[in-house]
Amino acid sequence: MTLRIVATLLLTSLTILGINAQDEPEYRMEVGAGAGMVSYQGDFNASLLKKMQPMGSLVVRYKPNPRWAYAMNASYGTIKGSSANVVTYYPQYRDTAYTFSNPLLDVSFRFEYNFWPYGTGNEYRGAKKIVPYVTAGFGLTYAKGEEKGTFTGNLPIGIGVRYKVAKRLNLSMEWVMHFSLSDKLDGVEDPYGIKSSGIFKNTDCYSMLQLALTYDIWAKCKVCHNSSEW
Repeated sequence: MTLRIVATLLLTSLTILGINAQDEPEYRMEVGAGAGMVSYQGDFNASLLKKMQPMGSLVVRYKPNPRWAYAMNASYGTIKGSSANVVTYYPQYRDTAYTFSNPLLDVSFRFEYNFWPYGTGNEYRGAKKIVPYVTAGFGLTYAKGEEKGTFTGNLPIGIGVRYKVAKRLNLSMEWVMHFSLSDKLDGVEDPYGIKSSGIFKNTDCYSMLQLALTYDIWAKCKVCHNSSEW
């Protein structure tokens, strides 16, 4: 009899804990900031690691559910390169090397897909505090050259991992490659003067490595099952 009472109390306690564990609200949005490095890849730099420059970002993320999200990143940095640091020979820069340092503004709208549901586990059953994700979308780029600026589109594709630091605090690290639709981000179009066909043929790219901290806002409205009003 005593064992039956103890078992009943234990099951009741676990049931109550299970219900309470799902009482933590889900949040629709995250807002925050990021910092990292940006590097240019084009005619005057083929390496992902050379000429990396500091970058700052504003991050906004809308989360319909714990598995995927829509994100907006507004980033500002500088891209650098030089004809003196590449293997390719450019006749027009034989005597004087071409060097550039162009401020770059990127605004990207992306879709993010988590490999597992993301969260503390208290607001959604089975959610994980740390999850990897993939991202892709469309962005706009503005690079300011010495003579004139270049405005174009880009396609961002990347990978990342996010970690739930606290109930409403998120830390993410990602690497995203931006394939631009222009060959003028470095200020020079077709150094060899050879025209090419295709959207991404002979166009400039840039990659961003970013660490971002965001805060959850806009709690989702739960079903008011305890309310007497219908």
